[in-house]
Amino acid sequence: MLLTPNAMGRPLRFGLYATTGVIAAFLLLPILFIVLLSFGSSQWLVFPPPGWTLKWYGQFFSNPEWMDAALASLKVAVLTTVCAVALGLPTAFALVRGRFPGREMLYGLFTLPMIVPLVIIAVAVYALFLKLGYTGTLFAFVVSHVIVALPFTIISIINSLKLFDQSIEDAAVICGASRLQAIFKVTFPAIRPGMIAGGLFAFLVSWDEVVLSVMMASPNLQTLPVKMWTTLRQDLTPVIAVASTLLIGLSLLVMLIAAALRRRNPVSA
Repeated sequence: MLLTPNAMGRPLRFGLYATTGVIAAFLLLPILFIVLLSFGSSQWLVFPPPGWTLKWYGQFFSNPEWMDAALASLKVAVLTTVCAVALGLPTAFALVRGRFPGREMLYGLFTLPMIVPLVIIAVAVYALFLKLGYTGTLFAFVVSHVIVALPFTIISIINSLKLFDQSIEDAAVICGASRLQAIFKVTFPAIRPGMIAGGLFAFLVSWDEVVLSVMMASPNLQTLPVKMWTTLRQDLTPVIAVASTLLIGLSLLVMLIAAALRRRNPVSA
């Protein structure tokens, strides 16, 4: 009995779906457990929870230390996003449209933080800021986060620039606009989805960063991941699960925004 291609493909598709489901469950179930633990009534991280309560959320939002850490994370992430886009935009233009020796090497240099182990970057940045006396400052946090977030922003903007037809910008110049006016009124709106996506990636990198943040932290300034790290060394309170849930929730929200932008602008994004 001969099997048709469709009949032969069904077991393969089933195996693919089953494998994908197992991998997805392996990756997502721990996250789901953390979210459930944040609503558990036990004072320890016990699964399954013996009951359900919202008191740990009340403790989180009423604790000034946790709130200060969350606000510090948000402030650092926003400043990192702004700086990454402001630096990544001209860098992407130079790498795409520039014609100078060493351009490919420069591109590799800017993407190096994606390859080098993060702990190496953290030690190097910490040594630099320790010598300059900037450890434990907002400036040190933002600069260190921009170092690791900038490659994602540059790559995103570069992809949008490569897909953009520069002849449209040239046509605006022929019609009487200056090159700068054409860039601001024609090119920037066309590559805006790439700029926004790069900014969202930078925000996510900064929002979840813990290795660099541990190096830059001080008793007066620490981000939410650092606060979670220091608390874990002392106690396994479910408030940590609450903080983790908030980190996951905001990260998921940013990813949904990026997906919506990509769906609206499938070519540019």
